[in-house]
Amino acid sequence: QVRLVESGGGLVQPGGSLRLSCTTSGSIFGTYAMGWYRQAPGKQREFVAGIRSYGFTLLADSVKGRFTISRENANNTVYLQMNSLKPEDTAVYLCYVARSIAATPSSWGQGTQVTVPS
Repeated sequence: QVRLVESGGGLVQPGGSLRLSCTTSGSIFGTYAMGWYRQAPGKQREFVAGIRSYGFTLLADSVKGRFTISRENANNTVYLQMNSLKPEDTAVYLCYVARSIAATPSSWGQGTQVTVPS
């Protein structure tokens, strides 16, 4: 069972920034793609960003120019830097692991809440 530990959510005003972190074991971190989905109340879970082990990244159109995904190999951690946050970014953000960025995730984190009030 892959363990993903997330942190960094919270309440932020529109236009503000947050950084989410997701840490896993070294064997997973160096092999698989990781990233973030989000799920808002009453909506389907949607892809936000992903990063391959060699650094290739993919971002959803709705967050391009505002969010950045990166990895820190020394700590087996993936980061989601979220800038210029909007109320529509409010959701539970879930870290995932998959064989590739576009593949169906095989493991999920517990989720962290991001709230941007309108």
